[in-house]
Amino acid sequence: MESLQNGLTTLWPLASIIGIGVALAWLTNWFVNRSQDSSSGLIYPLLNWINGSAVIIALIIMLPISEQTRGQVLSLLGVVLTAVIALSSTTFVSNAMAGVMLQATQPFRPGDYIRVNDQFGRVIKRTLVNTQIQTEWRDLTTLPNLLLINSPVNVLYREGTIIFAEVSIGYDVTYTRVEELMLRAAQEAGLEDPFVLVHELLDHAVAYRVCGFLPSIENLLSARSNLRKKVLVQMHGSGVEIVSPKFINQRQLDPGQKIIPEAPVLHDLRKEAEVSQAPEEKIFDKAVKAASLEELKLNLEDIREKLEAARRAMKEAGADGGDAIKAQIADLEKREEWCARMIEQQA
Repeated sequence: MESLQNGLTTLWPLASIIGIGVALAWLTNWFVNRSQDSSSGLIYPLLNWINGSAVIIALIIMLPISEQTRGQVLSLLGVVLTAVIALSSTTFVSNAMAGVMLQATQPFRPGDYIRVNDQFGRVIKRTLVNTQIQTEWRDLTTLPNLLLINSPVNVLYREGTIIFAEVSIGYDVTYTRVEELMLRAAQEAGLEDPFVLVHELLDHAVAYRVCGFLPSIENLLSARSNLRKKVLVQMHGSGVEIVSPKFINQRQLDPGQKIIPEAPVLHDLRKEAEVSQAPEEKIFDKAVKAASLEELKLNLEDIREKLEAARRAMKEAGADGGDAIKAQIADLEKREEWCARMIEQQA
């Protein structure tokens, strides 16, 4: 009986430590799942790592061994942890620190278009060590966070961006004529405040760039393609020959012959009436969902701030608080409930 009591006395602290560790792990998981913060994916691995390390150290301290043996075990554990950190410092630790830096600076968020070196796509999520994007081919690409810190990251502005198309036109066409046609193409493509630049004077032609402001980047790929289509329509429909990127022809041709399609799109009314379907919704489906979830979280945060301010105003007004404030609080509570329900459905 005495040995059983001694065994329970010895094992009880160890079992308590393990139980506390499991409870903390469950609490961390619950907190991350319930959190409306987009950084929860960064915090979860870090908290689990800290929790596991603390449990191991606590178990070693509570083991029924001599002080000398305990010190040796703790020293050995310290050496092992130091070696692990040192060996992985160029990978996991470096990427983890880069992830913390990205969370602090917030250069982009889910749904944003980004370009890093030759990688282009929309952000889906960011974790402690990497960031996942969806490319224009609908594939998923994982970028190490260290790459995003060490390389320039081009983030398209959510409230609109400048898109452009480049063509080379021969020296036999005046730049004023080219500018007129390209401005017309940009206007037909739905761009705002278009302008034309003489980009470069080449040996064989003049390089022009037509630019314009695109108010919404949701259909970015379609907008770029549509602008190029409109440039082709205007140039070929007006008898202007495009010679980009470099026009080389060894055949003997009549000098007056134009190298353009036999039936320019400008004169094909049926083709002109066709409306192209935007492919972005299919291409960036995961990124669009992530962007929608991020917007809901931001809206919920904003609603809660307004609701808190309205409740403070209600308390300051006292019992004679205005009906307008009560109506505002009721409306905000309904919006808060709706946003929380939508986030739970999409999560």
